[in-house]
Amino acid sequence: MIIQIYAFSNTEDAILATKLGVDQIGFVAGEYGKVHGELSFEACVEITNALRGKGTSVALTMSTNIAEIVGMVKFVNPNIVHISTDTYDIDVQAMQILRQKIPSHIQIMKAIPVENTQSIDLAIEFSNTCDQILLDTKVTGFPGIGATGHTHDWNISKKIVEKVNCPVILAGGLSANNVIEAIKVVKPWGVDSNTSTNVDGDKVQKDMDRIAAFCTSVRGNSNT
Repeated sequence: MIIQIYAFSNTEDAILATKLGVDQIGFVAGEYGKVHGELSFEACVEITNALRGKGTSVALTMSTNIAEIVGMVKFVNPNIVHISTDTYDIDVQAMQILRQKIPSHIQIMKAIPVENTQSIDLAIEFSNTCDQILLDTKVTGFPGIGATGHTHDWNISKKIVEKVNCPVILAGGLSANNVIEAIKVVKPWGVDSNTSTNVDGDKVQKDMDRIAAFCTSVRGNSNT
C-alpha cells in the first residue's frame, strides 16, 4: 500500500516523512494564491533534489495552462506531476497533450472528484490519459479538487478502483482513525492524507506524530 502525504513546505519535513514510512511526498508547485502551502519553483527543486533516492516527489499544480505546467515540470523535475485542477479546466484532450509534452520519465497523476455515480465514467475516461488517478472530495468554494478535509462516498470509489486500468490513490479526509476502514472498502493502490496530518490550527505545517500514526495504521493492516 502506497502512502502519499501533502503538502510539504521544506526539505527537512519531507525527508523525515520518508523515514516514517511515507512513499510519495507531495508539495504545491507554483504561487498562484489559490491554496495553502504554495511554493516557488526554486523551493520545489530543493525538495525534489533532497528526495532523490529517498522518496518519490509529487508536484501538485493548480495551473490551467498547459505551457505553464510543462514549464514547471521541466524546471522542478519531479517524479510525478499531480494535476489537481477541475476536470473542465484540464480536460481529457488537455491531458493527452500534456502526456505528449511532458518528459516520458515523469508520471502524471490526475485528481478525480468523487461526487456521484457519474464520477465512475469520468474516472474511466481520464484513466486512459495518466499513470495514476487520485480520488478526492470536491467541495463548493474550494479551488480545484481536494484539500477539503472531507470524506466522500467510498462505495463509489470502490467501483472506480474495480473499473479503471491504472493505480488509484484514495484521498479525502483520511486520518489514522479512518484509513483502515477506507482501505477495506475501497481497496486502493494507495492512500493520501493532507489536512488530517497537519498541526492543529495550521494549514501548512505538518505534524510528524500524526504522519507516523497514519503510517502505522496503514502498515499495521495485515492486508497492506
